Amino acid sequence: MARALVTAGVLTVHPPTLAFSLPPEHAASLTRAAAADNIAVFTQYIALLGGVEEAIVECFKTGGGVPYEQFPRFHEVMAEDSGQSVLAALESHVLPLVPGLAGELGRGIRVLDVGCGCGRIMMKLAELFPQSHFVGMDLSEQAIEGARTQASARGLANIEFVAIDLGDFDHTAERESFDFITTFDAVHDQARPLNVLKGIHRALRRDGVYLMQDIKGSSHVYNNVSHPIGTFLYTVPCMHCMTVSLAQGGEGLGAMWGEEKTREYLTRAGFRSVEKHELAHDVQNNWYVVRK
Repeated sequence: MARALVTAGVLTVHPPTLAFSLPPEHAASLTRAAAADNIAVFTQYIALLGGVEEAIVECFKTGGGVPYEQFPRFHEVMAEDSGQSVLAALESHVLPLVPGLAGELGRGIRVLDVGCGCGRIMMKLAELFPQSHFVGMDLSEQAIEGARTQASARGLANIEFVAIDLGDFDHTAERESFDFITTFDAVHDQARPLNVLKGIHRALRRDGVYLMQDIKGSSHVYNNVSHPIGTFLYTVPCMHCMTVSLAQGGEGLGAMWGEEKTREYLTRAGFRSVEKHELAHDVQNNWYVVRK
């Protein structure tokens, strides 16, 4: 293993003793302590997606998709991924995208996270802003149960988690019930993403804000040729985002549905104001501040 890491340029070998060393600047990118620069988080996708390779190949032959339950540890890996792009920059970069938001959260508002997964982001916000009330929704019963357990262990009384199929959210969402709604890389793998966005529009109060994090890229592949992690961003959707949507009889848009399609769907959902932001530390995502 050490020799493989030498030829990959990760470890350094020192002849003639053949001693190996790990340069500090390399170590900083290989451990969970590296936060937003942790390459090790992304390498977990190799084993995760490799485990469903045969099922994906079969779908190419016969159609359909591979359901969520066949992806062990998916929500754990995604939680670590969002921990880099969102949690590590939540107070310093993400919340300031909406002027005055931190003050409103401090005074107390209602917040909804659609497709919350393990709920780490909402729990962090619930700790920071005890006067606000937070709701997380996700299709996965396993992820929601884990989120509830963690919230209870942390003594968070201002947060709740709901297991729900969001395919009909455009009809089931309670009208104008939330001041602030978020999705973090969660819309593109829904079975019916337009219904989800219509539900968010329905649930958002007239003067509320919807913050949407989604993959940075174009809807046209020829515009993504020079994307620094373009290959990765096409591979993951092929082996997860698209297939879990198709398993529910959905559209199978995939993460690289792109900015053009994202804006089209937001407009069709009824939103009229869409501001795109990019964060210097995040080559993977666009951040949209959306209003009615």
